[in-house]
Amino acid sequence: MSAPCLVTIDWQKAFRDLDYWGRRNNPRALDNAARLTGHWRARGWPVRHVRHASLVAGSPLAADAPGFAFEDFAVPREGEAEYVKHVNSAFIGTSLEDDLRAAGIGALVICGVTTDHCVSTTARMAANLGFAVTLAGDAGFTFDRAAPDGHIIEARLVHEVNLASLHDEFAQVRDTDAIVSG
Repeated sequence: MSAPCLVTIDWQKAFRDLDYWGRRNNPRALDNAARLTGHWRARGWPVRHVRHASLVAGSPLAADAPGFAFEDFAVPREGEAEYVKHVNSAFIGTSLEDDLRAAGIGALVICGVTTDHCVSTTARMAANLGFAVTLAGDAGFTFDRAAPDGHIIEARLVHEVNLASLHDEFAQVRDTDAIVSG
């Protein structure tokens, strides 16, 4: 059985701009994601990188914006494929599913941004496609969200509720220490 594939989702510099995105949770997320990536690379296990190319004019995630760039740890290395998406799921409009299947990969470890959008959508779809999914809950984050009535839901709560919704239904949510220790 092959090692699970680490899928990093939207680790892009645009998400550093809190003036644009607002308050976020989990200040250790980037360090944890970098640690997971380093762990995978040190063992020669498969790593895939996904990033978002917004089609909205002026978006900090537009392909021609500085924020489109990967965080340093997430820059693909030789043998690590990159997938560019325009929607929340890393499987829509990319060859990710076909490439994973061609490589005989049936299990994924996912980490990324944002928990309630691209990470959740990708994890749900991966499970529905038959992949065994582990989600590194402490290697991702989200931002405060406005509810339909306008009140603000804190990022910590949005993150935790999304992890709870995914756990045991679409993924096994684990922290970085548990994942790297076996």
